[in-house]
Amino acid sequence: MADFDLVIRNARIVDGTGTPWYRGDAGVRDGVIAAVGTLPPGVPCASEIDAGGEVLAPGFIDMHTHNDFLLLGDGAGVSKLRQGVTTILVGQCGISAAPIRDERVSLLDAYTGFIRAGVTPEWNWRSFAEYLDVLDGLDLGLNVGSFVGHGTIRLNVLGFENRLPSPDELREMREMARAALEEGAFGMTSGLIYPPGVYSTSEEIEEIARGLTERRGLYLSHMRNESSGVVNSVRETIAVAERAGIPAQVLHHKATGRANHGKVRETLALLEEARERGVDMTVDQYPYTAGSTTLRSILPPWVNEGGLEKLMERLRDPVLRERIRREILTTDGWENMLMSCGGPEGVLVAYTPETPEFEGKRLPEIGEMTGRDPLDAAFEVILANRGSDTACYFHMDEDDVKYVLAHPLVMVASDTIPPAPGAKCHPRTNGAFPRVLGRYVREEKVLGLEEAVRKMSGFPAARLGLQKKGLVKPGMDADLVLFNPDTVRDGATFEDPFGEPEGISSVFVAGKLAVKRGVFTGATAGKVLRRS
Repeated sequence: MADFDLVIRNARIVDGTGTPWYRGDAGVRDGVIAAVGTLPPGVPCASEIDAGGEVLAPGFIDMHTHNDFLLLGDGAGVSKLRQGVTTILVGQCGISAAPIRDERVSLLDAYTGFIRAGVTPEWNWRSFAEYLDVLDGLDLGLNVGSFVGHGTIRLNVLGFENRLPSPDELREMREMARAALEEGAFGMTSGLIYPPGVYSTSEEIEEIARGLTERRGLYLSHMRNESSGVVNSVRETIAVAERAGIPAQVLHHKATGRANHGKVRETLALLEEARERGVDMTVDQYPYTAGSTTLRSILPPWVNEGGLEKLMERLRDPVLRERIRREILTTDGWENMLMSCGGPEGVLVAYTPETPEFEGKRLPEIGEMTGRDPLDAAFEVILANRGSDTACYFHMDEDDVKYVLAHPLVMVASDTIPPAPGAKCHPRTNGAFPRVLGRYVREEKVLGLEEAVRKMSGFPAARLGLQKKGLVKPGMDADLVLFNPDTVRDGATFEDPFGEPEGISSVFVAGKLAVKRGVFTGATAGKVLRRS
């Protein structure tokens, strides 16, 4: 009988702690790392790989994806595996697939259209536990954990009403958050620029977050404002965490709009100060100067009141449509996505299932194609696609990206919105993690190799309380990636978002070879992770 199922020899081991790399071998048995160091020649094993001096690192953990529904149609997660990612977290930005009440299914179905990647769910779950059970029944290529979304919770109780909850409704929402954690959620996320989260107050978020306190669940926030109000939004996130007594994380931290570039220095200083007084704050970030979300995010918050059908009615009303246009062009005080990227030229349409001819086009191009003003063209695209669309917004600064990435409180994430078959998407879907290793480690030298790997593995694992993931150490799960530090790079661009990464030799999940030289092997050793 073999001593090991797999032996990897002659590797440059970067173990996920941030400490300097060393040369060594690793032995895997029953899906677990059984030995790390120098293994004797000829040790019995079922399979042996000579790493040839390539880096052996823990499988990367993507803290921020919107693959909640994509998994139902494609549980393999090949676009992640090819980047070295072996664990993903869903339920981000306030949007989770569960829980859902019978009478709210149609609302959540319409609301989640833009992240569904063309998948039509059966909605054969109601509780958070039942959703995880559905995932459990899939052939998963990687590990999956989930947060519960505040927006989903609020939708269940208040729909898309723009009002304060009653005391009973507030207790109901807090109980839903608490129940989700008992059923395996890692915490709660909020999306405070999106309906219905945009209608909530800090006090509401804080009170619901108290449902996380007993289990020390995480609170992750897409903050209320990432442009002119970014500093106050960070203060709000800190205050919620401090008053509720919970750990919190700022999602995809940035400062959008030219006038706000550089403010990340002030916001990160605020987070450092909070930690000094005992508030448990961290940050994640994707390594690009453009974000991605729905095209309807350009609309003022009131347009979304009452849900998607009301939004459509308002866009069809000539009087209201003119008011919407005027507010977009002249009004501050809300997260004005169009103006934060300098106007229509800064918006690249990615996914429009009913009008695919517009995918990969900027709003002025779509205006020319349709004979309309660019903003009017955007309204028509929203109407034609019933809100199930995505766009890329070019509104960040490269120096800010580097500054945030280098900060010790920051981990790497992708914020993936998966595309439907044949549709375009943001290149972060296929390139975020190798981009950090190629561009920001090797070329720009923003980070050292060991620190970059820590930000992708050991750091998020510790944040999630995943005690058997994120490190190359005996006793840890054998989720591993081999890559060449001299050649690793992202291949995805905004023009070709499906370009494949290079330099990632092998990816293992639970000791099973999942990707070899960029090709998925068919191995489905992934598991659903539940917070205990």
